[in-house]
Amino acid sequence: MIKRKILKTLTLFITGAVVYNMIEIFWRKRTHISMSVAGGICLNLLYPISHETLPLGVKCLLGSYYITLAEFLTGFVVNCRMKKNVWDYSTRRFNLLGQICPFYSTLWFFLCIPVLPALKAATK
Repeated sequence: MIKRKILKTLTLFITGAVVYNMIEIFWRKRTHISMSVAGGICLNLLYPISHETLPLGVKCLLGSYYITLAEFLTGFVVNCRMKKNVWDYSTRRFNLLGQICPFYSTLWFFLCIPVLPALKAATK
């Protein structure tokens, strides 16, 4: 049972790491190793949401919140503390320390629309 849970967590992490980097490369034409870590964490956070009996819109709102939180924490460590300058949203309206902004949180919401049902279907 424990091995199965570890395998599921690891599989979600690796899948999230790869997909998040693919999104980054598609969107920004580049990525950073820290995005792999953030992506793996994000997919593990989305997994339990995908299995909740909530309306899809509420799930997407939760998913967007968790992804945005993961981005903020990653950005705070990597960009603010380690000075890696992987991304900078300081020119975006209503940004928080240049690490997150409503524009990308909204994109995460819409990305959750296909991802959450697919995640639930793939992990039954």
